[in-house]
Amino acid sequence: MKRYFTLEEANAALGEIRPLVAYMLELRQSILDHQPELEPVLQKVAGNGGGAIATQVVRDFERLQEVLRQIEQIGVELKDVNTGLLDFRSYKDGREIYLCWKYGEEAIGFWHEIDAGFASRQPI
Repeated sequence: MKRYFTLEEANAALGEIRPLVAYMLELRQSILDHQPELEPVLQKVAGNGGGAIATQVVRDFERLQEVLRQIEQIGVELKDVNTGLLDFRSYKDGREIYLCWKYGEEAIGFWHEIDAGFASRQPI
């Protein structure tokens, strides 16, 4: 079920969402940092059950999935895991829009149409 936010509700939710997105970006970076080591490990996994690096990456993926689930439960739509881009469904002039927030921004200051993306953001 879709959740709709007022601007005030969306900005208030950032208190809960900001640390989740920060953790999500840390996990993403950890996974990327291990990427060069994964090829030989994955080949070993196929033959004998893996190793410490594979175990760590699997744990990071599990943690990442949990963070994504928590964000989804709040009712926010993650649009880009690489940058921490999130959309909050809202209404403007009687039509659905997205209030748009990117990790690092102090507050929600932009919106865009449902069928548009980040490049179409407009100041609130």
